[in-house]
Amino acid sequence: MEADEKVMLIGEDIGALGGVFRVTDGLQKDFGALRVVNAPLGEAGIVGSAIGLAMAGYRPVCEIQFDGFVFPAMNQIVTQLAKYRHRSEGAIALPVVIRIPVGGGIGAIEHHSESPEAYFTHTAGLRVVCPSNAHDAYHLLRAAIRSDDPVIFLEPKKSYWLKGEIDTAAAPPDLNSAAVVRPGTDLTLVGYGALVPVALKAADALAEEGRSVEVIDLRSLSPIDDATVTASVRRTGRLVIAHEAAQSAGIGAELASRVLADAFYELEAPILRVTGYDTPYPASRLEEEWLPGLDRVLDACDASYAY
Repeated sequence: MEADEKVMLIGEDIGALGGVFRVTDGLQKDFGALRVVNAPLGEAGIVGSAIGLAMAGYRPVCEIQFDGFVFPAMNQIVTQLAKYRHRSEGAIALPVVIRIPVGGGIGAIEHHSESPEAYFTHTAGLRVVCPSNAHDAYHLLRAAIRSDDPVIFLEPKKSYWLKGEIDTAAAPPDLNSAAVVRPGTDLTLVGYGALVPVALKAADALAEEGRSVEVIDLRSLSPIDDATVTASVRRTGRLVIAHEAAQSAGIGAELASRVLADAFYELEAPILRVTGYDTPYPASRLEEEWLPGLDRVLDACDASYAY
């Protein structure tokens, strides 16, 4: 916001309160109420206004308070935001970022814990990004704001309290790229968002058994960097994919299909997925049973090694 006066924020309670998760704390004080806009409770209006602002030359960053609240804005996102650049044959860009807290694990009430990423990745014209750590969150958000394409920026709620070093002078990661966060030789374990720390713990546990697990953080969900994953699977021969969202038609299914097409003869075991269940998100007292955790990831890895 200091570097570009056209960057502005719009969302519910993002001003003096600093947002429900305090992500925008202090920004209205620093940049004023015309650049950090407290919006009425109406997600369709927030995204619709951002589209108009982008057409007028601004770079709006919307905050959707909780993932379950984004659905009233789906008409604006799917029919306008995602399509306008294509519809105008590239003449009009809509550099809008929509920040959405996603996932569970915080004991929230109904409609406050969802994993809607597949809706957005199925929509041509949107970039979808989900960081797993502080360093990537910093650099990927800045890259998303600079992008002339609309970006859905998913922020795992469980990760808001994670601490990490941020190298502001480091070369920013490619907005489209996955990252190999732990090298390994005999199984590839892929996750994104809140499942990456779980994957790293699983790799640590398996290392004690003499098994070498390569962990990949997808980071970008659309486009998916399947080339990095496929190259890893060609080395390891095994693939386990973990995400919080329900299994059917999820990111894991898409990634598995691509890897199967490109590395079928290198696979030594079926591709396995560890996901949420194909049910509505449960009440908070049951969410730890619903969410894929360390034990379920380890079980899948053990099953892959058993082939």
